[in-house]
Amino acid sequence: MMFKSACAAVVMAWVAVQPVSAEQVTLRAVSGFQEGTSFSRPFEAFIKKVNEEGKGLVRINYIGGPKAMPPFEVGNAVKNGIVDIGNATGAFYTNLMPAADALKLSEISIQEQRKNGGWAYINKLHNEKLNAYYLARTGDGVPFHLYVNKPITKPDLHGLTIRVTPVYRAFFAALGANLVQTAPGEVYTALERGVIDGYGWPIQGIFDLGWQEKTKYRVDPGFYNVDVNFLVNLDTWNKKLDDKQRALLQRIALEIEAANGADNAKINAEERKRQADAGIKTIAFEGKDRQVWLDTARDAGWAYIKEVAPQQVDELRKALTGR
Repeated sequence: MMFKSACAAVVMAWVAVQPVSAEQVTLRAVSGFQEGTSFSRPFEAFIKKVNEEGKGLVRINYIGGPKAMPPFEVGNAVKNGIVDIGNATGAFYTNLMPAADALKLSEISIQEQRKNGGWAYINKLHNEKLNAYYLARTGDGVPFHLYVNKPITKPDLHGLTIRVTPVYRAFFAALGANLVQTAPGEVYTALERGVIDGYGWPIQGIFDLGWQEKTKYRVDPGFYNVDVNFLVNLDTWNKKLDDKQRALLQRIALEIEAANGADNAKINAEERKRQADAGIKTIAFEGKDRQVWLDTARDAGWAYIKEVAPQQVDELRKALTGR
């Protein structure tokens, strides 16, 4: 009896010091972009990799893109825990976090932001304003462009009606454009009917929407930087996941982040060729006009951030530009 009791005590002590196996957690995820398109693909690759490598730990149930949830509701859905993970650009949740509009103004990579303390500061803002953990950013190195159906010879948009989103509203307004904001699904018809003379969009993605069929020119150089962010509900991150599960999500998110940044230069070049092959001509500003174009974009962008997030603007500039 004494021997059996001793053995039982040893077994109980051994069990007590063993790590407890995490139960698999299922997370709900949504994207602000249509499934399979340029700005959902990295997120979908992340989900696929988590589901392959996280068996027994984490599974992500992907409920889809805008057909499942309007893009401008993704931030709210993450904040309130309706979904656990969202894929969205900062422009989709500026109603909750005005400072998110600054993310497009980054001049250094997300990897550099992780080193200089910028990511930590931006994550803190997401924690406070969005109840979210800023897991990853994709889109590094993908510039925005102006696409028009009337030729322009200088950085002056007076007389043109341009479809905008909050991303480039201040910039195009500073150049004198008449501004129209519509859902992406309405842009093709607006171009076809001549309601708008052009639109802003990144170098990637116009073929996803069919806009190349109604577009004549792309204006170079590009401006700003695409930000598409993986956001995790903060309560999910802190309370629903354990260390091992968080580590898995972080590792895979960083892998996707790095791969996307490395691939974008090649993808951008392919998109430029594809646009040229589709008949889209390039209007390239040079010299003084080029500088005016870029300076106006930057200055208008930061002036707007100073207006909507005056207490954060200096720290954001340091985080996103390194100076």
